[in-house]
Amino acid sequence: MSNPQVKKRPISFSNILLGASLNMAEVTSLGQPLEVVKTTMAANRELGFITAVKHVWSRGGIFGFYQGLIPWAWIEASTKGAVLLFVSTEAEYRFKTAGLGNFSAGILGGISGGVVQSYLTMGFCTCMKTVEITRLKSVQAGGIPESSWSVFRNIYSKEGLKGIYKGVNAVAIRQMTNWGSRFGLSRLVEDGIRKVRGKTGSNDRLNSIEKIAASALGGGLSAWNQPIEVIRVEMQSKKVDPNRPQNLTVWKTFRYIVKTNGYKGLYRGITPRVGLGVWQTICMVGFGDMAKEFVAKLTGDVPVVKH
Repeated sequence: MSNPQVKKRPISFSNILLGASLNMAEVTSLGQPLEVVKTTMAANRELGFITAVKHVWSRGGIFGFYQGLIPWAWIEASTKGAVLLFVSTEAEYRFKTAGLGNFSAGILGGISGGVVQSYLTMGFCTCMKTVEITRLKSVQAGGIPESSWSVFRNIYSKEGLKGIYKGVNAVAIRQMTNWGSRFGLSRLVEDGIRKVRGKTGSNDRLNSIEKIAASALGGGLSAWNQPIEVIRVEMQSKKVDPNRPQNLTVWKTFRYIVKTNGYKGLYRGITPRVGLGVWQTICMVGFGDMAKEFVAKLTGDVPVVKH
């Protein structure tokens, strides 16, 4: 049954530009340094947080923390941000009009956005970004490091699209659980804040601090799926290990990680992952809601959903 409290509105195509802009700002600020440390720990599971930070620093100082930012992280951020905010917003709105509450609609909206962004735009960028972070820097004749585009061409010439999209199923599992949790838990925390603050009126909205706090908590709690992230990194990693099975699948990778590092290996990199989850959710959920409401006021459109 439909929800009469959710007003009808046209499709919000402005969310494509908003999503791209917000995700570009997220990855260029704190996002990529946290991503690099997290990926380094997930690929090299013998490293602790401090040793991983030192390892990244040794690869280029402060610039080591932005390895893979250009072009892969920028391509990924602009495209996945656009897809995520547009699809998740539209899906969340449709689920709310069907009668679902904030929590359920948030989960399903986040899952929808996460899956679509993985297969449409994110698969090959995530693969190439991981390759950049984990590969040993090969040196061509004359001592010139191999460029990112050269690495891309080499993988494509040897393995085609299958090589570029290696691990995309793990990416999709990660993204649907990531954003399903982040949107859903953030909406759940928002509802809790409303009850505590007594904001029960139809026009009562959370202020900026409350939105950011809800997004931060929802993002931090969403790191529960770290094993999926470690599996994804291992599938896409270019590190050399003669004992690693060929033609890795999600299940083969899971067994390899447990065999070599135990079950604790599935949680390597969870510390920077929590920080990354908090920052990404603040940007895409908290700031995203604020940006959508701001645009709605400028254009006179009906807000997407009441938050």
